[in-house]
Amino acid sequence: MLIIKDSNYPWIILVPRHPGVTEILDLDLAQQTQLMGEITRSGTALKEITACDKLNIAALGNVVPQLHVHIIARSKSDPAWPHPVWGKLKPRSYDHVTLGRFAALLGAALGLS
Repeated sequence: MLIIKDSNYPWIILVPRHPGVTEILDLDLAQQTQLMGEITRSGTALKEITACDKLNIAALGNVVPQLHVHIIARSKSDPAWPHPVWGKLKPRSYDHVTLGRFAALLGAALGLS
């Protein structure tokens, strides 16, 4: 899991550890099931710690072809609502304290810490 370092939106990316895979359908059934479970757990954790109004979940890959899944916590008060986040605003860096707190909360919600 990666945290996108744009404090405009709580945003994580899941990257399955299967080099060369570009589509969910390229995974076998067990791998697809595992990915869906990880999306569910990660989305639930993100929703729990952000109290967001909506989760945006997408597997795009037009720029980076390696299969990866974006999970973005959206709130009616976020700067792009209700539009997609891509290209709406310039990314805004997290300060180290806020990023550390977000990572710790996410880790705890996922049972990683």
